[in-house]
Amino acid sequence: MKRLKTIAVLGTRPEAIKMVPVLRQLNENPQIEPVVVATSQHRQMLDQVLELFGITPDVDLNIMRPNQSLNDIVQRSIEGLDRVLLEQAPDVLLVQGDTTTAFVAALAAFNRRVPVGHIEAGLRSYDPFNPYPEETNRRLISSVAAMHFAPTKQSAENLLREGIASENVYLTGNTVVDCLQGIIEARAEVLANYLPSNFELSGHRLILVTAHRRENWNGPMKELCEAIAELARKLPEARILYPVHLNPNVRQSVYPILSGLPNVALIDPLPYCAFVEAMAASHMILTDSGGVQEEAPSLGKPVLVLRETTERPEGVAAGVARLVGTDRKKIVATALALFRDDKEYCRMVSRRSPYGDGHAAKRTVEGLLHHFSLGPRPIPFGTEHFSLPLQPVQMVSEARL
Repeated sequence: MKRLKTIAVLGTRPEAIKMVPVLRQLNENPQIEPVVVATSQHRQMLDQVLELFGITPDVDLNIMRPNQSLNDIVQRSIEGLDRVLLEQAPDVLLVQGDTTTAFVAALAAFNRRVPVGHIEAGLRSYDPFNPYPEETNRRLISSVAAMHFAPTKQSAENLLREGIASENVYLTGNTVVDCLQGIIEARAEVLANYLPSNFELSGHRLILVTAHRRENWNGPMKELCEAIAELARKLPEARILYPVHLNPNVRQSVYPILSGLPNVALIDPLPYCAFVEAMAASHMILTDSGGVQEEAPSLGKPVLVLRETTERPEGVAAGVARLVGTDRKKIVATALALFRDDKEYCRMVSRRSPYGDGHAAKRTVEGLLHHFSLGPRPIPFGTEHFSLPLQPVQMVSEARL
């Protein structure tokens, strides 16, 4: 029996984290021949995840260069991926999320008439520059994908409004929840190895910060850092941990403002196990990351989203996240209120995460097989609350690029 040759493309750490559960399902299925391709858009941070989960790419394009631009990534990725497509002759190509790697891989496959499956499809902010370039990347991927694996009801409905046929939309849940469950079950205790020796967590509430988005570089990033510095001064009893992205555009904003504050630790990005441990140990999380907006509620942690828009409105609607933007005064006021108001804090942490149940990867692979008439259609995530309509509706005009 011919197996379905499936290329899975990775470029960055978030892609790898969310693709790991899918790769395991692909490897375990006798109907599928998986091929893992890494562009290595982010070399060091991708390698952390690949090593953690014991993944060795079948092909590594190794495109990363110092201070590379988005167009540099596009050029080197598409040349390498086109060669891979010609050499491997796959039946299908899988991409995850909204990175430049994901967009370029989807385009390269489409140009070679290879069907594309898009994991984490349908997220929308309807602002092409927030988040940038991810919002445009994921909408471009949707325009060429044959299979759309939507993590939530809202994301599936977004796709249907854009005219994508319901038979090509699979409601799966988010694979990051699958990955988180595996990490938690492993009970790895490694965070202490990465903290400064004088940064004592015992007896203190931890505020975890992550901020690195392109649209926040320079002005907004400095505003975020000023807010964190003010929080550190007003909450001397708290401990603030900030794993700082390696990009020099981020570091040149962070270190001049936050270095030297006694209750703030600036450290290099954490390996994923240690980062999950930091999230689990935190009292609250301030972030501009998309993935953390999904991970934190799954760990029962309230999130303040340091962005002007979010393509993950489910957390805000569920009450587990708040969109606070990049204004210093608003960030400080919201964080202080949540830190000091135990009743409000308990309201946020008692809500249920809307992002998954730990079986998203299984549904994804079942959907892949269904598309090629190799198995039944998977039962959608949250079926008791949602079923796909038979016909898509028209896209609303204000939601167009």
